[in-house]
Order: sequence, then C-alpha cells, then structure tokens
Amino acid sequence: AGPGSYTVGTMSERFDCHYCRDPLQGKKYVQKEGRHCCVKCFEKFCANTCTECKKPIGADSKELHFKNRYWHDNCFRCFKCYTSLVNEPFMLRENNKVWCSNCTATEDAPRCKGCFKPIIAGDQNVEYKKMVWHKDCFTCSQCKQVIGSGSFFPKGDDFYCVSCHEHKFAKTCAKCKNPITSGGLTYQEQPWHSECFICSNCKKQLGGKRFTAVEDQFYCVDCYKECVAKKCAGCKNPITGFGRGTSVVNYEDESWHDYCFKCTKCARGLANKRFVCHNGKIYCAECPKRL
Repeated sequence: AGPGSYTVGTMSERFDCHYCRDPLQGKKYVQKEGRHCCVKCFEKFCANTCTECKKPIGADSKELHFKNRYWHDNCFRCFKCYTSLVNEPFMLRENNKVWCSNCTATEDAPRCKGCFKPIIAGDQNVEYKKMVWHKDCFTCSQCKQVIGSGSFFPKGDDFYCVSCHEHKFAKTCAKCKNPITSGGLTYQEQPWHSECFICSNCKKQLGGKRFTAVEDQFYCVDCYKECVAKKCAGCKNPITGFGRGTSVVNYEDESWHDYCFKCTKCARGLANKRFVCHNGKIYCAECPKRL
C-alpha cells in the first residue's frame, strides 16, 4: 500500500515549513493533515516507523501497511527465508514478524520423531499414539530396517518388526525351539506350540485333552491304553491311571489295579495288606491254610 495519508510534491507557492519555518518555495515538501512540512521535518515528526528495522519511512520510500503496522518495501520480507513479500501472500506471526506461506506451513507442520524435521502436506507418514514419523524414518529398533506401514510391536519407546520381536521377546517352543507368536500352551512351566504338543503315537494335538506323559513322550488316553499301559494281571485291562482305581499294585513283573488285587479264594481286597503268593496265585494270609 502507498502513503495514502499524505502527498509529496515541489512547492510552487510561498509556504513555510510548519515545524522549522524554513521557506518551501521551490523545494520538495510533504502535505499531511493540511500541514506543509519539509522532507527533513516529515521524517522527524510525521513519518511512520518501520515495524522491521524501526527506522522512519521517509517520503521518498515506498511504504506498505497492514493492520496499523508499516514497513519499508525492502523490509517487507519473510522472517524465515528472507523472500520479498511485496505482492506475495504472507502471514503476520508473533513479534510482528511476517512469514511467507511456505515457511508458515513448514513451521506449523508436525515434527518427525525420527529425524525431527517437519512433515509437510504430501509426505507419507506413520502415526502412533499422537506421535508421527516420516514413513522412511519409522524403523525397527533392532535391525534398523524400515517398518513403514507394516506390522510392528511397541516395547516402551522402541518399536520392533515382526521378525525381531519374535527372536527377542517371543517364548521358544520346548520341542521345535522356534518362537511362539500366538496361542500355544504351557506344560510343567515350559511353552509349546499347540501343533507341537501332540500324541507320540497318533499325532493328535493334546491341548485341552487328557493325556499321559511317559518320560519325554506324551500319549492320548486311547494310545496310552493300547500301546503303553501295563495290563492288569487280574482283569487283563490296561492300567491307565484314569478314573476308578488310580492306585497300582506291582509285584515281581506283574501289575494290578488296586481293586483287582484280591485273594484268589475269598476275593478279599489285598491292596496295602499282607498276602501270600502260592503257585503263581495271590491269597490272603489265611486262605493258604485252608487249601
């Protein structure tokens, strides 16, 4: 914007300067609010002060104004990049500093948590819990590879890709020694993949089912009965340890359910009682005397 509130010219009539009383005829003068003054007195008493350089804006200078603030035209530059803002879009910011639109957008843009540079419109970015990164700055804390928009696992202030998280934090299966990334089960305080915790005979998964452990092998109920369990010398059925008669009686190379271990003659139960073995048969202490 130009002066607007005063006019500049060369005096052809007989007038004296309003302030210093020097004659103005034939000299350059400024007329403001009906008063005539020399250029020197205009700058001293009437000129606006430049918001940027704090010096008076003389009658010979081009003046720009905005919201009751004034600048020399060569002082009206972006505070950040010093580009002239004459006839350019601008914004007046704190401390009466003018900024170009590009610098304003950059200054107000969110900062990348990785490189701390602004993320401007059009940049690909990743947001997580009110934090933001350039897509290429969002990397795995372990291998430093770019995670970008891929899957990741947060741990405190760190972020891990799927592979690094598996190797660093996931539990390791007691059988195959590979990480357990989801599901799984625990037996005797050791983790297992569900697909690794299986019957040694039929290979069916045992998670949530009844099974029997024999040394380092696991068996479902049916396979344990069929392949592993000892047969009762009394009823000839497998001794599984399930259900009725979980106690087992062992004598020499044979085993009995506790309820099958009884006197051959009187059928008295002999578990935890004195017994006699005669001709390969079990008797209570009294019955051999009656034979």
